[in-house]
Amino acid sequence: MTAEFVLHKQLAADTHPLLDLELSRVLLMDDARFPWLILVPRRDGARDWIDLAHAEQHRLLDEVEVCSRALRAVVRPDKLNVAALGNIVPQLHVHVVARHAGDAAWPKPVWGVGERVPYATDALSARSKELLAQLTGNAVR
Repeated sequence: MTAEFVLHKQLAADTHPLLDLELSRVLLMDDARFPWLILVPRRDGARDWIDLAHAEQHRLLDEVEVCSRALRAVVRPDKLNVAALGNIVPQLHVHVVARHAGDAAWPKPVWGVGERVPYATDALSARSKELLAQLTGNAVR
């Protein structure tokens, strides 16, 4: 890991940090409408998956699995969406979004749907604790 890692300002503004896995910083998107984790590999200059070393690509996939399983255990979604877009935020990051039939965007993608609903303080604390319990129990470190 590089000590020089800096999280993109948009990601920092829109999320709450949960923990660092071996490669990635795991963030909780501050939108209570959608249970949503974002993994950001701590590699400066990485914009696309192929900017990571081969072993890091596999590590990131393992970490996406850990986050997916944590979300599934905590919120029991109908579907898990995994995506790495980067059209607005160029820093490599992977979205893991738990979807429920009938959520605010269903069945469309979550991006650009309505206004973000920030977590209330108590709800943020509870959701973070639930996810951390799952993430630390299943983490590949």
